[in-house]
Amino acid sequence: MTEALLSPAPPLPTLLCVDDEPNILSSLRRLFRAKGYRVLTAEGGAAGLLLLETEKVDLVISDMRMPEMDGAQFLAQVRQRWPEVIRLLLTGYSDIQSILDAINCGEIYRYITKPWDDNDIVLVVRHALERRVLEQEKLRLEELTQQQNDALKSLNLSLEAKVEARTRDLKKTTDEVLVVNEKLKTNFVTTIKLFSSIIEMRGGTLAGHSRRVADLSRRIGVQMALPGKEIQEIFIAALLLDIGKIGFSDDLLQTPVTMMSGENLGLFRKHPVRAEQLLMALEDLRGAAAILRSQLERFDGAGFPDGMAGLAIPLGARILALASDYDNLQTGAMAKRQLRPEEAKALIYDSSGKRYDPTVVAAFRHLQDGPPVTDIVGDVAVLSGELIPGMVLSRDLVSRDGLMLLAADHVLDARLIQQVQDFEAKSGGRLTIRVFQTKET
Repeated sequence: MTEALLSPAPPLPTLLCVDDEPNILSSLRRLFRAKGYRVLTAEGGAAGLLLLETEKVDLVISDMRMPEMDGAQFLAQVRQRWPEVIRLLLTGYSDIQSILDAINCGEIYRYITKPWDDNDIVLVVRHALERRVLEQEKLRLEELTQQQNDALKSLNLSLEAKVEARTRDLKKTTDEVLVVNEKLKTNFVTTIKLFSSIIEMRGGTLAGHSRRVADLSRRIGVQMALPGKEIQEIFIAALLLDIGKIGFSDDLLQTPVTMMSGENLGLFRKHPVRAEQLLMALEDLRGAAAILRSQLERFDGAGFPDGMAGLAIPLGARILALASDYDNLQTGAMAKRQLRPEEAKALIYDSSGKRYDPTVVAAFRHLQDGPPVTDIVGDVAVLSGELIPGMVLSRDLVSRDGLMLLAADHVLDARLIQQVQDFEAKSGGRLTIRVFQTKET
Protein backbone atom coordinates (compact mmCIF):
# COMPACT_ATOMS: atom_id res chain seq x y z
CA MET A 1 0.00 0.00 0.00
CA THR A 2 2.82 2.38 0.92
CA GLU A 3 4.66 1.52 -2.28
CA ALA A 4 1.51 2.27 -4.31
CA LEU A 5 1.18 5.69 -2.64
CA LEU A 6 4.84 6.52 -3.24
CA SER A 7 4.88 5.34 -6.89
CA PRO A 8 4.41 8.19 -9.38
CA ALA A 9 1.13 8.12 -11.26
CA PRO A 10 1.42 7.26 -14.95
CA PRO A 11 1.16 10.30 -17.24
CA LEU A 12 -2.25 11.07 -18.78
CA PRO A 13 -2.63 10.01 -22.41
CA THR A 14 -2.22 13.01 -24.73
CA LEU A 15 -4.60 13.48 -27.64
CA LEU A 16 -4.11 15.89 -30.53
CA CYS A 17 -7.27 17.01 -32.33
CA VAL A 18 -6.77 18.66 -35.73
CA ASP A 19 -9.65 20.42 -37.51
CA ASP A 20 -10.18 23.75 -39.27
CA GLU A 21 -13.49 24.30 -37.41
CA PRO A 22 -13.00 25.71 -33.87
CA ASN A 23 -16.39 24.46 -32.64
CA ILE A 24 -15.42 20.84 -33.56
CA LEU A 25 -12.17 21.24 -31.66
CA SER A 26 -14.01 22.65 -28.62
CA SER A 27 -16.44 19.74 -28.61
CA LEU A 28 -13.63 17.20 -28.77
CA ARG A 29 -11.65 19.01 -26.06
CA ARG A 30 -14.58 19.08 -23.65
CA LEU A 31 -15.43 15.43 -24.33
CA PHE A 32 -12.00 13.97 -23.76
CA ARG A 33 -10.88 16.24 -20.94
CA ALA A 34 -13.93 15.06 -19.02
CA LYS A 35 -12.67 11.49 -19.53
CA GLY A 36 -9.24 12.29 -18.03
CA TYR A 37 -7.21 12.85 -21.18
CA ARG A 38 -4.78 15.65 -21.88
CA VAL A 39 -6.06 17.33 -25.07
CA LEU A 40 -4.11 19.48 -27.54
CA THR A 41 -5.76 21.15 -30.54
CA ALA A 42 -4.54 22.52 -33.87
CA GLU A 43 -6.51 24.39 -36.57
CA GLY A 44 -4.92 22.68 -39.56
CA GLY A 45 -2.33 20.14 -40.56
CA ALA A 46 0.67 22.48 -40.51
CA ALA A 47 -0.13 23.61 -36.95
CA GLY A 48 -0.58 19.98 -35.93
CA LEU A 49 2.88 19.05 -37.25
CA LEU A 50 4.43 21.92 -35.31
CA LEU A 51 2.81 20.70 -32.10
CA LEU A 52 4.01 17.16 -32.69
CA GLU A 53 7.57 18.43 -32.93
CA THR A 54 7.40 19.81 -29.37
CA GLU A 55 4.82 17.64 -27.60
CA LYS A 56 4.68 13.90 -26.89
CA VAL A 57 1.38 12.76 -28.33
CA ASP A 58 -0.22 9.32 -28.02
CA LEU A 59 -3.13 9.65 -30.46
CA VAL A 60 -4.16 12.04 -33.26
CA ILE A 61 -7.73 12.70 -34.41
CA SER A 62 -7.71 14.55 -37.71
CA ASP A 63 -10.54 15.90 -39.84
CA MET A 64 -10.48 14.85 -43.48
CA ARG A 65 -11.56 18.07 -45.18
CA MET A 66 -9.13 20.89 -44.33
CA PRO A 67 -7.66 23.67 -46.48
CA GLU A 68 -4.04 23.55 -47.66
CA MET A 69 -3.43 20.04 -46.22
CA ASP A 70 -6.22 17.47 -45.96
CA GLY A 71 -6.40 14.75 -43.32
CA ALA A 72 -4.92 12.04 -45.53
CA GLN A 73 -1.83 14.17 -46.28
CA PHE A 74 -1.45 15.19 -42.64
CA LEU A 75 -1.78 11.66 -41.31
CA ALA A 76 0.67 10.39 -43.96
CA GLN A 77 3.33 12.77 -42.60
CA VAL A 78 2.48 11.76 -39.02
CA ARG A 79 2.97 8.09 -39.97
CA GLN A 80 6.28 8.87 -41.61
CA ARG A 81 7.71 11.04 -38.82
CA TRP A 82 5.99 9.64 -35.72
CA PRO A 83 4.92 6.09 -36.59
CA GLU A 84 4.20 5.18 -32.96
CA VAL A 85 1.35 7.78 -32.76
CA ILE A 86 -2.11 6.27 -33.27
CA ARG A 87 -4.01 7.91 -36.13
CA LEU A 88 -7.82 8.37 -36.37
CA LEU A 89 -9.66 10.01 -39.28
CA LEU A 90 -12.75 12.18 -38.70
CA THR A 91 -14.87 12.67 -41.81
CA GLY A 92 -18.27 14.03 -42.56
CA TYR A 93 -18.36 12.92 -46.19
CA SER A 94 -19.10 9.64 -47.77
CA ASP A 95 -16.03 9.96 -49.91
CA ILE A 96 -14.74 6.40 -50.18
CA GLN A 97 -11.68 7.42 -52.17
CA SER A 98 -10.60 9.94 -49.51
CA ILE A 99 -10.96 7.29 -46.81
CA LEU A 100 -8.94 4.83 -48.88
CA ASP A 101 -6.22 7.47 -49.38
CA ALA A 102 -6.07 7.99 -45.61
CA ILE A 103 -5.91 4.27 -45.00
CA ASN A 104 -3.19 3.71 -47.60
CA CYS A 105 -1.08 6.80 -46.96
CA GLY A 106 -1.67 7.41 -43.28
CA GLU A 107 -2.30 3.81 -42.22
CA ILE A 108 -5.04 5.00 -39.90
CA TYR A 109 -6.35 2.90 -37.04
CA ARG A 110 -10.03 3.77 -37.61
CA TYR A 111 -12.15 6.40 -39.30
CA ILE A 112 -15.11 8.08 -37.55
CA THR A 113 -18.01 9.73 -39.36
CA LYS A 114 -19.60 13.03 -38.43
CA PRO A 115 -21.73 13.55 -36.51
CA TRP A 116 -20.21 11.13 -34.04
CA ASP A 117 -21.69 9.44 -31.03
CA ASP A 118 -19.75 10.54 -27.90
CA ASN A 119 -19.77 7.06 -26.37
CA ASP A 120 -18.62 5.46 -29.63
CA ILE A 121 -15.72 7.86 -30.21
CA VAL A 122 -14.60 7.59 -26.56
CA LEU A 123 -14.72 3.79 -26.84
CA VAL A 124 -12.72 3.85 -30.09
CA VAL A 125 -10.05 6.10 -28.51
CA ARG A 126 -9.85 3.95 -25.37
CA HIS A 127 -9.47 0.74 -27.36
CA ALA A 128 -6.87 2.36 -29.61
CA LEU A 129 -4.81 3.50 -26.61
CA GLU A 130 -5.12 0.09 -24.94
CA ARG A 131 -3.89 -1.53 -28.12
CA ARG A 132 -1.02 0.95 -28.23
CA VAL A 133 -0.07 0.02 -24.66
CA LEU A 134 -0.19 -3.68 -25.58
CA GLU A 135 1.93 -3.12 -28.68
CA GLN A 136 4.45 -1.09 -26.69
CA GLU A 137 4.57 -3.83 -24.04
CA LYS A 138 5.01 -6.42 -26.76
CA LEU A 139 7.88 -4.43 -28.26
CA ARG A 140 9.41 -3.98 -24.79
CA LEU A 141 9.18 -7.69 -24.08
CA GLU A 142 10.61 -8.56 -27.49
CA GLU A 143 13.49 -6.15 -26.93
CA LEU A 144 14.02 -7.55 -23.42
CA THR A 145 13.93 -11.09 -24.81
CA GLN A 146 16.45 -10.16 -27.48
CA GLN A 147 18.71 -8.59 -24.87
CA GLN A 148 18.43 -11.68 -22.68
CA ASN A 149 19.10 -13.94 -25.68
CA ASP A 150 22.15 -11.88 -26.59
CA ALA A 151 23.34 -12.00 -22.99
CA LEU A 152 22.71 -15.76 -22.86
CA LYS A 153 24.53 -16.25 -26.16
CA SER A 154 27.44 -14.21 -24.86
CA LEU A 155 27.41 -16.22 -21.63
CA ASN A 156 27.33 -19.49 -23.58
CA LEU A 157 30.26 -18.36 -25.72
CA SER A 158 32.10 -17.36 -22.58
CA LEU A 159 31.30 -20.70 -20.93
CA GLU A 160 32.33 -22.62 -24.06
CA ALA A 161 35.60 -20.71 -24.12
CA LYS A 162 36.14 -21.46 -20.43
CA VAL A 163 35.27 -25.13 -20.95
CA GLU A 164 37.65 -25.35 -23.92
CA ALA A 165 40.38 -23.64 -21.92
CA ARG A 166 39.73 -25.94 -18.96
CA THR A 167 39.70 -28.97 -21.26
CA ARG A 168 43.03 -27.89 -22.75
CA ASP A 169 44.46 -27.44 -19.26
CA LEU A 170 43.18 -30.86 -18.18
CA LYS A 171 44.53 -32.49 -21.34
CA LYS A 172 47.87 -30.81 -20.81
CA THR A 173 47.91 -31.96 -17.19
CA THR A 174 46.86 -35.47 -18.21
CA ASP A 175 49.58 -35.62 -20.85
CA GLU A 176 52.13 -34.42 -18.32
CA VAL A 177 50.95 -37.04 -15.83
CA LEU A 178 51.16 -39.73 -18.52
CA VAL A 179 54.69 -38.64 -19.41
CA VAL A 180 55.70 -38.66 -15.75
CA ASN A 181 54.00 -42.02 -15.23
CA GLU A 182 55.74 -43.45 -18.29
CA LYS A 183 59.03 -42.14 -17.00
CA LEU A 184 58.37 -43.68 -13.60
CA LYS A 185 57.62 -47.03 -15.26
CA THR A 186 60.82 -46.77 -17.27
CA ASN A 187 62.83 -45.83 -14.19
CA PHE A 188 61.20 -48.68 -12.27
CA VAL A 189 62.19 -51.31 -14.85
CA THR A 190 65.63 -49.71 -15.22
CA THR A 191 66.11 -49.95 -11.45
CA ILE A 192 65.09 -53.61 -11.50
CA LYS A 193 67.59 -54.28 -14.27
CA LEU A 194 70.23 -52.45 -12.25
CA PHE A 195 69.55 -54.69 -9.25
CA SER A 196 69.75 -57.71 -11.52
CA SER A 197 73.07 -56.53 -12.96
CA ILE A 198 74.50 -55.95 -9.47
CA ILE A 199 73.58 -59.51 -8.50
CA GLU A 200 75.15 -60.89 -11.68
CA MET A 201 78.40 -59.06 -10.92
CA ARG A 202 79.14 -61.90 -8.50
CA GLY A 203 80.04 -63.83 -11.67
CA GLY A 204 79.97 -67.55 -12.20
CA THR A 205 76.70 -69.14 -13.30
CA LEU A 206 74.79 -65.97 -12.34
CA ALA A 207 76.11 -63.98 -15.29
CA GLY A 208 73.22 -63.33 -17.70
CA HIS A 209 71.06 -65.96 -15.97
CA SER A 210 68.22 -63.70 -14.80
CA ARG A 211 67.89 -61.97 -18.19
CA ARG A 212 67.66 -65.28 -20.05
CA VAL A 213 65.12 -66.60 -17.54
CA ALA A 214 63.11 -63.38 -17.75
CA ASP A 215 62.95 -63.59 -21.54
CA LEU A 216 61.88 -67.26 -21.55
CA SER A 217 59.32 -66.64 -18.77
CA ARG A 218 57.82 -63.78 -20.72
CA ARG A 219 57.57 -65.88 -23.89
CA ILE A 220 55.87 -68.71 -21.97
CA GLY A 221 53.42 -66.19 -20.50
CA VAL A 222 52.61 -64.87 -23.98
CA GLN A 223 52.16 -68.44 -25.26
CA MET A 224 49.70 -69.06 -22.39
CA ALA A 225 47.83 -65.83 -23.34
CA LEU A 226 48.30 -64.30 -19.88
CA PRO A 227 47.33 -60.64 -19.32
CA GLY A 228 50.08 -58.14 -20.03
CA LYS A 229 50.22 -56.99 -16.41
CA GLU A 230 50.75 -60.55 -15.17
CA ILE A 231 53.47 -61.18 -17.77
CA GLN A 232 55.24 -57.99 -16.70
CA GLU A 233 55.10 -59.10 -13.06
CA ILE A 234 56.61 -62.50 -13.94
CA PHE A 235 59.27 -60.76 -16.05
CA ILE A 236 60.27 -58.52 -13.12
CA ALA A 237 60.31 -61.48 -10.71
CA ALA A 238 62.64 -63.31 -13.11
CA LEU A 239 65.03 -60.35 -13.23
CA LEU A 240 65.20 -60.49 -9.41
CA LEU A 241 65.39 -64.27 -9.39
CA ASP A 242 68.69 -64.50 -7.45
CA ILE A 243 68.31 -61.49 -5.16
CA GLY A 244 67.97 -63.84 -2.18
CA LYS A 245 71.46 -65.22 -2.94
CA ILE A 246 73.13 -61.84 -2.48
CA GLY A 247 74.65 -62.93 0.84
CA PHE A 248 75.97 -66.26 -0.44
CA SER A 249 79.69 -66.91 -0.40
CA ASP A 250 81.55 -67.28 -3.68
CA ASP A 251 82.05 -70.99 -3.02
CA LEU A 252 78.34 -71.55 -2.49
CA LEU A 253 77.48 -69.62 -5.68
CA GLN A 254 79.87 -71.82 -7.64
CA THR A 255 78.50 -75.11 -6.23
CA PRO A 256 75.84 -76.92 -8.37
CA VAL A 257 72.61 -77.61 -6.49
CA THR A 258 72.97 -81.40 -6.80
CA MET A 259 76.40 -81.17 -5.12
CA MET A 260 75.13 -79.26 -2.06
CA SER A 261 74.50 -80.93 1.28
CA GLY A 262 74.00 -80.15 4.91
CA GLU A 263 74.25 -76.52 5.93
CA ASN A 264 74.88 -75.26 2.38
CA LEU A 265 71.75 -76.99 1.04
CA GLY A 266 69.67 -75.58 3.88
CA LEU A 267 71.01 -72.10 3.22
CA PHE A 268 70.28 -72.46 -0.50
CA ARG A 269 66.66 -73.51 0.13
CA LYS A 270 66.11 -70.38 2.18
CA HIS A 271 67.03 -67.92 -0.61
CA PRO A 272 63.40 -67.68 -1.96
CA VAL A 273 62.15 -66.61 1.49
CA ARG A 274 65.03 -64.16 1.77
CA ALA A 275 64.09 -62.71 -1.63
CA GLU A 276 60.47 -62.24 -0.47
CA GLN A 277 61.63 -60.49 2.70
CA LEU A 278 63.81 -58.09 0.73
CA LEU A 279 60.98 -57.10 -1.65
CA MET A 280 57.89 -57.10 0.59
CA ALA A 281 58.57 -53.55 1.79
CA LEU A 282 57.99 -52.31 -1.77
CA GLU A 283 54.27 -52.35 -2.57
CA ASP A 284 54.77 -52.53 -6.34
CA LEU A 285 56.96 -55.63 -5.94
CA ARG A 286 54.77 -57.66 -3.61
CA GLY A 287 53.41 -59.75 -6.49
CA ALA A 288 56.94 -60.49 -7.64
CA ALA A 289 57.90 -61.28 -4.04
CA ALA A 290 55.15 -63.92 -3.79
CA ILE A 291 56.37 -65.49 -7.05
CA LEU A 292 59.98 -65.59 -5.81
CA ARG A 293 58.99 -67.22 -2.51
CA SER A 294 57.45 -70.16 -4.38
CA GLN A 295 60.09 -70.63 -7.10
CA LEU A 296 61.43 -73.87 -5.50
CA GLU A 297 57.98 -75.42 -4.96
CA ARG A 298 57.23 -78.60 -6.92
CA PHE A 299 53.97 -79.41 -8.69
CA ASP A 300 53.84 -82.72 -6.78
CA GLY A 301 54.14 -80.94 -3.41
CA ALA A 302 57.71 -82.03 -2.58
CA GLY A 303 59.23 -78.55 -2.88
CA PHE A 304 60.27 -75.73 -0.55
CA PRO A 305 59.64 -73.66 1.55
CA ASP A 306 55.91 -74.34 2.05
CA GLY A 307 55.35 -77.71 0.38
CA MET A 308 52.64 -76.28 -1.86
CA ALA A 309 51.29 -78.45 -4.67
CA GLY A 310 49.48 -78.13 -8.00
CA LEU A 311 47.52 -75.00 -8.72
CA ALA A 312 48.04 -73.70 -5.19
CA ILE A 313 51.48 -72.60 -6.35
CA PRO A 314 51.33 -69.13 -7.96
CA LEU A 315 51.32 -69.47 -11.75
CA GLY A 316 54.24 -67.06 -12.05
CA ALA A 317 56.30 -69.31 -9.77
CA ARG A 318 55.40 -72.39 -11.84
CA ILE A 319 56.61 -70.61 -14.98
CA LEU A 320 59.71 -69.26 -13.26
CA ALA A 321 60.68 -72.70 -11.94
CA LEU A 322 60.71 -74.21 -15.43
CA ALA A 323 62.49 -71.28 -17.10
CA SER A 324 65.14 -71.08 -14.37
CA ASP A 325 65.84 -74.82 -14.35
CA TYR A 326 66.08 -74.94 -18.14
CA ASP A 327 68.83 -72.30 -18.07
CA ASN A 328 70.55 -73.74 -14.99
CA LEU A 329 70.75 -77.19 -16.56
CA GLN A 330 72.73 -75.70 -19.44
CA THR A 331 75.05 -73.53 -17.34
CA GLY A 332 76.01 -76.17 -14.77
CA ALA A 333 74.23 -74.43 -11.88
CA MET A 334 72.05 -77.51 -11.18
CA ALA A 335 74.39 -80.36 -11.98
CA LYS A 336 78.13 -80.67 -12.40
CA ARG A 337 77.76 -81.45 -16.08
CA GLN A 338 76.35 -78.83 -18.40
CA LEU A 339 73.54 -80.25 -20.51
CA ARG A 340 72.94 -79.52 -24.15
CA PRO A 341 69.64 -77.73 -24.94
CA GLU A 342 68.06 -80.95 -26.22
CA GLU A 343 69.07 -82.80 -23.05
CA ALA A 344 67.70 -79.98 -20.87
CA LYS A 345 64.40 -79.99 -22.78
CA ALA A 346 64.09 -83.77 -22.43
CA LEU A 347 64.62 -83.56 -18.67
CA ILE A 348 61.98 -80.81 -18.43
CA TYR A 349 59.48 -82.90 -20.43
CA ASP A 350 60.13 -85.97 -18.26
CA SER A 351 59.45 -83.97 -15.09
CA SER A 352 56.00 -82.76 -16.25
CA GLY A 353 53.45 -83.35 -13.48
CA LYS A 354 56.20 -83.91 -10.92
CA ARG A 355 58.52 -80.93 -10.75
CA TYR A 356 56.64 -78.80 -13.29
CA ASP A 357 53.08 -77.83 -14.12
CA PRO A 358 51.98 -79.82 -17.23
CA THR A 359 50.26 -76.72 -18.66
CA VAL A 360 53.47 -74.70 -18.39
CA VAL A 361 55.43 -77.60 -19.89
CA ALA A 362 53.00 -77.73 -22.82
CA ALA A 363 53.49 -74.01 -23.49
CA PHE A 364 57.27 -74.45 -23.24
CA ARG A 365 57.14 -77.44 -25.59
CA HIS A 366 55.14 -75.41 -28.12
CA LEU A 367 57.80 -72.69 -28.04
CA GLN A 368 60.63 -75.19 -28.43
CA ASP A 369 59.14 -77.85 -30.70
CA GLY A 370 55.98 -76.24 -32.12
CA PRO A 371 54.93 -77.15 -35.68
CA PRO A 372 56.86 -75.12 -38.29
CA VAL A 373 54.96 -72.27 -39.82
CA THR A 374 55.60 -72.88 -43.49
CA ASP A 375 54.51 -69.45 -44.73
CA ILE A 376 57.00 -67.55 -42.54
CA VAL A 377 60.25 -66.94 -44.38
CA GLY A 378 61.96 -64.52 -41.99
CA ASP A 379 61.47 -61.17 -40.33
CA VAL A 380 61.80 -57.63 -41.56
CA ALA A 381 62.12 -54.15 -40.04
CA VAL A 382 59.17 -51.85 -40.72
CA LEU A 383 58.10 -48.32 -39.85
CA SER A 384 55.06 -47.77 -37.66
CA GLY A 385 53.21 -46.25 -40.62
CA GLU A 386 53.71 -49.50 -42.54
CA LEU A 387 52.08 -51.68 -39.89
CA ILE A 388 48.81 -53.37 -40.80
CA PRO A 389 46.43 -55.43 -38.64
CA GLY A 390 47.37 -59.11 -38.53
CA MET A 391 51.16 -58.57 -38.53
CA VAL A 392 53.06 -60.50 -35.85
CA LEU A 393 56.03 -59.09 -33.94
CA SER A 394 59.12 -61.22 -34.45
CA ARG A 395 60.98 -59.52 -31.60
CA ASP A 396 60.11 -57.62 -28.44
CA LEU A 397 59.05 -54.04 -29.09
CA VAL A 398 61.26 -52.04 -26.71
CA SER A 399 61.41 -48.27 -26.11
CA ARG A 400 64.67 -46.36 -26.32
CA ASP A 401 64.75 -46.43 -22.51
CA GLY A 402 64.58 -50.22 -22.47
CA LEU A 403 60.90 -50.53 -21.49
CA MET A 404 59.19 -53.48 -23.12
CA LEU A 405 56.06 -52.22 -24.86
CA LEU A 406 54.90 -55.40 -26.61
CA ALA A 407 56.20 -58.93 -26.50
CA ALA A 408 57.42 -60.95 -29.46
CA ASP A 409 54.75 -63.09 -31.18
CA HIS A 410 52.13 -60.43 -30.42
CA VAL A 411 49.47 -60.15 -33.13
CA LEU A 412 48.88 -56.48 -33.98
CA ASP A 413 45.43 -54.99 -34.43
CA ALA A 414 44.31 -51.48 -35.39
CA ARG A 415 44.17 -50.32 -31.77
CA LEU A 416 47.71 -51.49 -30.94
CA ILE A 417 49.08 -49.99 -34.16
CA GLN A 418 47.54 -46.62 -33.23
CA GLN A 419 49.05 -46.85 -29.74
CA VAL A 420 52.50 -47.57 -31.21
CA GLN A 421 52.19 -44.57 -33.54
CA ASP A 422 50.99 -42.34 -30.67
CA PHE A 423 53.91 -43.48 -28.52
CA GLU A 424 56.37 -42.54 -31.26
CA ALA A 425 54.72 -39.14 -31.68
CA LYS A 426 54.92 -38.39 -27.94
CA SER A 427 58.45 -39.71 -27.44
CA GLY A 428 59.76 -37.94 -30.55
CA GLY A 429 61.68 -40.93 -31.88
CA ARG A 430 61.18 -44.03 -33.99
CA LEU A 431 60.89 -47.51 -32.52
CA THR A 432 62.73 -50.54 -33.87
CA ILE A 433 59.87 -52.70 -35.12
CA ARG A 434 60.43 -56.14 -36.61
CA VAL A 435 57.62 -58.39 -37.84
CA PHE A 436 57.50 -61.83 -39.39
CA GLN A 437 57.75 -61.82 -43.15
CA THR A 438 55.51 -64.32 -44.92
CA LYS A 439 55.52 -65.61 -48.48
CA GLU A 440 52.66 -63.27 -49.36
CA THR A 441 54.71 -60.21 -48.33
